[in-house]
Amino acid sequence: MPVSTGANTNINIRVDSKVKNRAQDVFSALGLDMTSAINIFLRQAIRKNGIPFELIADEPQKKTRQFGRLKGKMWEANDHDWFEPLEDFKEYM
Repeated sequence: MPVSTGANTNINIRVDSKVKNRAQDVFSALGLDMTSAINIFLRQAIRKNGIPFELIADEPQKKTRQFGRLKGKMWEANDHDWFEPLEDFKEYM
């Protein structure tokens, strides 16, 4: 059992019930309860001195190009330009 250096305290948060239930299922499969999982998150945040995982914006910055694949071809998300794999893509860049 870990050594505690201070008194325990409570944190009250609001979470969508579906999110809570799905998270509980994940934690249960890992042998954890919600309290243990949240304590792990908080300790990792302290250890990393920040959020312990990468945060990514949903929408790319305007200067960022996004590419996808469809049936062996490359396409640019903004203009829907099509490329044959690699060679055409290299020329485009």
